[in-house]
Amino acid sequence: MVRKTVIHSTRLMILLMVLFLVGCDSPKPEAFLTSQVSPDEYDPKEWGKAYPLHYESWLKTKEAKPAGKSRYKKGWDDDKVVYDKLSEFPFLGLLYQGWGFGIEYNEPRGHYYAVTDQFEIDPSRVSSGGVCLACKTPFHRKMTETHGLDYLKKPYLEAVGMLPEGLQDLGPACYDCHLPDPMTVTTKKAHLETALAMINKTEPSRQELRTLACAQCHVTYSVPRDENMKTAGDVVLPWKNATWGDISIEGIIADLLSDPSRLEWTQKATGFKMPFIRHPEFEVFSRGSVHFNAGVACADCHMPFTRSGGYKISDHNVTSPLKADLRACLQCHTQSKEWLTERIFHTQDRTASLVLRAGYNTATCARLFQTIHTAQEEGTTVDSAIYNQAKDFYMQAFLRLVFVNAENSTGFHNPAEAGRILGDAIAFSGKSEALLRQLLAGAGMNPQMEVELDLGKTLNNRGQAGLNFRPEQEFKDPFGVQEKLLSEKARGL
Repeated sequence: MVRKTVIHSTRLMILLMVLFLVGCDSPKPEAFLTSQVSPDEYDPKEWGKAYPLHYESWLKTKEAKPAGKSRYKKGWDDDKVVYDKLSEFPFLGLLYQGWGFGIEYNEPRGHYYAVTDQFEIDPSRVSSGGVCLACKTPFHRKMTETHGLDYLKKPYLEAVGMLPEGLQDLGPACYDCHLPDPMTVTTKKAHLETALAMINKTEPSRQELRTLACAQCHVTYSVPRDENMKTAGDVVLPWKNATWGDISIEGIIADLLSDPSRLEWTQKATGFKMPFIRHPEFEVFSRGSVHFNAGVACADCHMPFTRSGGYKISDHNVTSPLKADLRACLQCHTQSKEWLTERIFHTQDRTASLVLRAGYNTATCARLFQTIHTAQEEGTTVDSAIYNQAKDFYMQAFLRLVFVNAENSTGFHNPAEAGRILGDAIAFSGKSEALLRQLLAGAGMNPQMEVELDLGKTLNNRGQAGLNFRPEQEFKDPFGVQEKLLSEKARGL
């Protein structure tokens, strides 16, 4: 009996070994597809026929998220409130006055609404024309290659009308990030590919692509302008001074200020032609952050794996981890959800406090420049060397402030870097203010201890809809410091 059992066990072991060896030489099992996707298919519904679970997940980006989960980035929550960044940070109304961002600047909704939000915002925000679709529609590259400047410069709604009927309001979709066969993560945006070639990153790994797919849009860029400030080409990333893992604010500023075509608008308070910085999530995250250095990708946190029946897929309902109950964080961190949430708010509160300091300091400088320019128009002369130094410090402060404030994590993607940049913004604006006060004193003028910002004049009755400051949305300094530095009277709200 014992002998028969041993023989049986031996045969079973041999069988298992044979199956194991055969399995090693066999092709990897493929996911069952209900249909095939054409390489040039843009319509997500067609992709959904092959990948129904992913498509259903992607569709959820049109659904509002639970209110109260996030403190600073509320976006499209189920309270259905549109959050106004100019009300959240009132100094922006003064600093951005002169173009669309100073008229209507809202916290973004989900990917599903990328183009719809452009339809609904003040027309000044899309005055650059078809180029405004660069990150919004999957058709942008094809349209640019086919129609060139005729599409890029065309009035916005006319450019949208050139897109295929039925898909004109389609935002970021499957085509942007995937190859259909095999289901490989990729990039499709020409502006990112050009910038990656600039920094010699032409063969990213699969894990790096899980970040770069997001970086197609979550980067800063400029819309090139001609001598008449009209659109002169497709968007350009200011990375000529960068390397992989080191796209610094110093390099970005040097790039922006070295090229007149990067000066996109004229700031009303100062009269200066200005560059701008948009949503630089990738630049902030990739510059030495803890998670980036650990090999974590954007998709790990914003598209964590989830179960759908018996299948495991990446969650395509892209959102803040806070709004998804930190499910992504808990895949790596052993601490409780409550502890992790407190740590996030710990970082964001400190970043917001520094943003307020840098913002109001920089706004004070803008008003001082305005006072000096008025005096110059009346015949007052000032020391040009001191003036130019004050202007240089002001530009350095302004662009650092915009860089962190436009980034969508309120510092969390890279707390140390965000704090460093804001500290430098405060220092530059302080030096600029000191020099401007020196110029005014030399001209026999007294700007008073507190400079009147008159923010109510810039924040009320904005644009076609007559938008006004919404005090209930304003972010106050979590530590109460800013209120000690600038009175309500000086703010003018």
